[in-house]
Amino acid sequence: MALLSFDVDGPTGLINRNPEVERLPSTFSIGEYGPAVAAPRILALLRKYEIRASFFIPGWIAERHAALVEHILRDGHEVGHHGYLHEPPASLTPEQEAEVLDRATAVLERLSGEPPMGYRSPSWELSPHSLDLLAARGFVYDSSLMGADRPYWVGPPERRLVEIPVHWSLDDYPYFTFSAADRSRLMATPQHVYDVWAAAFDELAARGDPFVLTMHPHVIGRPGRLQMLEQLIRHIRSQPQVRFERAIDVARAYAQGPSEGESDGEPDREAEGRSSRAAPT
Repeated sequence: MALLSFDVDGPTGLINRNPEVERLPSTFSIGEYGPAVAAPRILALLRKYEIRASFFIPGWIAERHAALVEHILRDGHEVGHHGYLHEPPASLTPEQEAEVLDRATAVLERLSGEPPMGYRSPSWELSPHSLDLLAARGFVYDSSLMGADRPYWVGPPERRLVEIPVHWSLDDYPYFTFSAADRSRLMATPQHVYDVWAAAFDELAARGDPFVLTMHPHVIGRPGRLQMLEQLIRHIRSQPQVRFERAIDVARAYAQGPSEGESDGEPDREAEGRSSRAAPT
């Protein structure tokens, strides 16, 4: 299966690192391009191929782009939790982390009519307390760890969560991010990224493992890159046995299936999941 996911960060990550960004129109506009311009184009592309995807949205963005959230839900996509102002949990106290979780959940629930069931930590930086906090709030899955190529169990044994694993190699940000502070860092070409992602998909599909792709509208939605994503979608669709799924659907199917390691050929990951209270990134 293939899982397309989009972290609709907008300018939140920039603001979280430097609050002055809200008063820097040029820098602010880099992120704002995502929800304002790129996300509608991405939704049109997904409609064209009848694909349902998962969108992880910070509460700050959802408040300011409520119409976008409604559009995402109307098209049948999932809306997941991604912090409030893109706060990496590892940078927060347990009390602050709980407050951020609840604040953003309240925003998303108000807009969608139900609380989010999936969580992806900003910057993929869980804290030692994250999985316990998520489990206590009834989340079904997390998508922040990198310990496998297929779903596995994490969290406290009395209330486990499904982990939908990710990796930086299947994320648009490392390839396309440009830093004015480090002009020696060159952006990759869309063709280079296509080759990396298509090769990963081919190997994962051959093994029967899910292809989990993480993208950011303000990154992947720029001209040339979105065309590359469409090329990748066509490549995935050329494999008739592969279907596109939302993260919540993958997590629920895994939770209803056999216990980990019993019949899917995977090692027992529960002990590792309990020790994965801090992100490996």
